[in-house]
Amino acid sequence: MANTFQFLPRPSFSLICVELKGLERKQQGYSSNIEQKSSLLISKGKSVCENIGLDKATFIHCDVTTEPDVENAINVTLARYGKLDIMINNAAIVDDLKPNILDNDLSTFERVMKVNVAGVFLGTKHAARAMIPARSWQHHYDGKCVRSIGGIISHYYSSSKHAIVGLTKNIAAELGQYGIRVNCLSPHFIPAPSTKKGVALGEDDVAEAALFLASDEAKYMSGHNLVLDGGFTVINPAFGLFARASPVE
Repeated sequence: MANTFQFLPRPSFSLICVELKGLERKQQGYSSNIEQKSSLLISKGKSVCENIGLDKATFIHCDVTTEPDVENAINVTLARYGKLDIMINNAAIVDDLKPNILDNDLSTFERVMKVNVAGVFLGTKHAARAMIPARSWQHHYDGKCVRSIGGIISHYYSSSKHAIVGLTKNIAAELGQYGIRVNCLSPHFIPAPSTKKGVALGEDDVAEAALFLASDEAKYMSGHNLVLDGGFTVINPAFGLFARASPVE
């Protein structure tokens, strides 16, 4: 399973496109499919950089579960652009949905945690190495709104996203002394249900929220989990009182 990772661009910033890959495979027959998807994502990452302009964007292949790969991604950024302004840790994998805890196995739990949590930890560690001397700028994590409400995703995935929110707060407490802000962005799944009729969450909405967290408009926000879910987590679907009420015309 693989995800495409990007450092967000701003008018005076450069973009680093990094293809992030979790290496674990559930079964032998699945390996060729993973390799095909990885190849497609590598091609997509290179294409994104070409469209932006190779003078402003660089593609780096990186396995987020391998520390030398993550360290290299940061080192290449510093070598080519002289600084790291914004770091977004959003690589993640999902698993087969097994609602019964008795059907869940340790190996899958460890695989999900290795990519979703250890990958974020390594990205944060090496981004901090670059950012602390500069004493400024931001980290962002992808937390998903599953950490706000239970029963909507697997035990593995939910555990990993709760861990990210805790890491966000702890790292924010440490790095604030260097002027570094650390926040978490928790969007619902796309497409997402919403309590706001006629509105659906899109990729652009998540990108705009990430840009906001990286901007000067959010300069006083740190250690915060920004939930982007259209009000989904403020309701209790078991009761649905307002869902049954007739809207006021």
